Amino acid sequence: MACQSLCRYSSKLNLMKLHGGFFRNASRHIEHRLSVKNKYTGSFGPLKHPAATISTGHQQNHATFYEFRTYYIKPHLNAAFLKLTNEKVHLRTAHSELIGYWSVEYGGLNQVFHIWKYDSYAQRASVRAALAQDPVWIEEYIAKAMPMLNSQDNEVTYLVPWSNIQKPPKEGGVFELSTFQMRPGGPAVWARAFQAAVSTRIGSGYAHSVGVFHSEFGQLNQVHVLWWYESADQRAAIRHTSHEDARVVAAVRESTAYLVTQKNKLMFPCAFSPIK
Repeated sequence: MACQSLCRYSSKLNLMKLHGGFFRNASRHIEHRLSVKNKYTGSFGPLKHPAATISTGHQQNHATFYEFRTYYIKPHLNAAFLKLTNEKVHLRTAHSELIGYWSVEYGGLNQVFHIWKYDSYAQRASVRAALAQDPVWIEEYIAKAMPMLNSQDNEVTYLVPWSNIQKPPKEGGVFELSTFQMRPGGPAVWARAFQAAVSTRIGSGYAHSVGVFHSEFGQLNQVHVLWWYESADQRAAIRHTSHEDARVVAAVRESTAYLVTQKNKLMFPCAFSPIK
């Protein structure tokens, strides 16, 4: 009996040592993976990018953000809404900075898209509070405009670290808003490849970038590129030429490894838009 008890005790002790060794090794393995610095390799996967799952990279170094707003207008009231906004938008811009205001022509009918700049969330809150108590704004615009809309949507975005707002070289063109839904993980995963794809197009002279933005609130892991062209026909011609350029093809192919879906809109600036 004593021998059996001793054997059982010895077996338990060996099992505990085995488990202890397993957990110590597992712990060291996890610590090692968490300490690995994320390095771009041109491929996607949690095993190849261990740090990509715990860091978004490219942290914001300033508080400035841009609110994207899209209004869906009742079709028969589209012209009336644009006329009213043209007449009364000065009541809104008295409170905060408008970057641009566009009417969507292709990729979404009866829509307007506008971008507002804020220095902080506190500033935006104070602007919204002031607007809510502005009787002229409410009576002359909100009370008339809201019944013309089917719905509204907004998204908070930041400029990517390597982009700035760049006005077009001249007025009178068209704008394309290209929206890319990227794989989860943030800029640490896709930033370098995406930057290469955009920069190759810009550097090759194919398009003018007004700004490149990534989402903070709204649909996450989205990147928006706002392009400018002299005309819709010029855009079509440039797209045809660029798709035969080996530099662009290679850069885009590498970026699409991180791409889930994409969509775009062709837009015309409104007369009162600061960028047009």
